[in-house]
Amino acid sequence: MNKGNVWLVGAGPGEAGLITVKGLHCIQSADVIVHDRLVNTELIAQAPEHCEIINVGKEQDYHPIPQEKINQILVKHAQSGKQVVRLKGGDPYVFGRGGEEAEVLAQHGIQFEIVPGISSSIGGLAYAGIPVTHRDYASGFHVITGHTSQGNERQNWKALAQLEGTLIILMGMTRLVEICQQLILHGKSSATPAAVIMYASHPKQERVIGTLKTLAAKVEEKNLHAPALIVVGDVVNLSATLSFTSTSFTISELSSKLKNFTGKTFTDEQFHE
Repeated sequence: MNKGNVWLVGAGPGEAGLITVKGLHCIQSADVIVHDRLVNTELIAQAPEHCEIINVGKEQDYHPIPQEKINQILVKHAQSGKQVVRLKGGDPYVFGRGGEEAEVLAQHGIQFEIVPGISSSIGGLAYAGIPVTHRDYASGFHVITGHTSQGNERQNWKALAQLEGTLIILMGMTRLVEICQQLILHGKSSATPAAVIMYASHPKQERVIGTLKTLAAKVEEKNLHAPALIVVGDVVNLSATLSFTSTSFTISELSSKLKNFTGKTFTDEQFHE
């Protein structure tokens, strides 16, 4: 039996063209793709005809396929000799539970590889005209989750409110009011610029710009919801100036351009040289 392998691939923040060259190659070489809910369907369409597609997507407070079952799916298909792609939004190791899945694979002696992707915490904000760092505004940035692994624990907002630089919060929309209130309570100015970006880098991307004091009300007025990024800091003020319109390519066009550029399709041996 052929030895199976698992690629944990970051699909990027949303736009299909933001996948890496290596990530696209993995998709096009897969026997099985196990994907998250928000992965762009254009990427999944690049799978070979024989490839089995398994949707293990989760929503807020709704996990039809628990993480333990996802781990079992990866192990089962790899042990049967399949080339498996675990396709995740953003980057596998940035709040994507990729580390947990890689641990399970290692425990079962399964060969795996991490293919990093563009995290929404950086790339998604860029598509809203917000750089995470800027010499004049922020010399660093901090990325946190809006909830902990147990779901009912709270972040240390007192410590977070004292941090300099840009604060980026993923999976925090259900607690947006609390987040803004806690940051103000523990020392952040209520006038601190803040924004929410929904469906970052997608064609249906929307953003709301405000301050810690006004953001929650503006988001409610515009009816923004998850999936969305929350960002706090002076770099938000650059959004209007640095916004841009993304060049539109389908992933099929990009794949074709790559083949034309190289003059050939990579073999597995050449790809890993």
